[in-house]
Amino acid sequence: MYILRPDIPEEEVESHITKYSELVTKSGAEVLDSQMRGKRRLAYPISKHKEGIYVQLSHNGDGQHVEVLEKAMRLGEDVIRYLTVKQDGPLPTPRAVASVEQEKPKEEKQEKETKEKEIKEEKEIKEEKEEN
Repeated sequence: MYILRPDIPEEEVESHITKYSELVTKSGAEVLDSQMRGKRRLAYPISKHKEGIYVQLSHNGDGQHVEVLEKAMRLGEDVIRYLTVKQDGPLPTPRAVASVEQEKPKEEKQEKETKEKEIKEEKEIKEEKEEN
């Protein structure tokens, strides 16, 4: 996990993600997953920044590549904080972006149906009032 400065443009964030992923691959490790977690408020100010762009980089290797990766992050001006954690046991499941995108149309459809029902009920109430 590493945190980038909040004032970096989106294109540059993507270039950092690919840069560190390629660095891990070149060091002989395997990149399992790379996720941009988005801009979030920091618990405390770091280098006068109150927000940061969180990126999670899951990788698998013998541990020799960690030193290379951390050195690159330490020397990079855009990384304000990084943390490497050794994980034993099952690997984290990558988040399912596709399923979230599929749920959005369902939610929108339900909202649309609900609004249509409300409009229909309002029309029926108006018609009943006009008849009386």
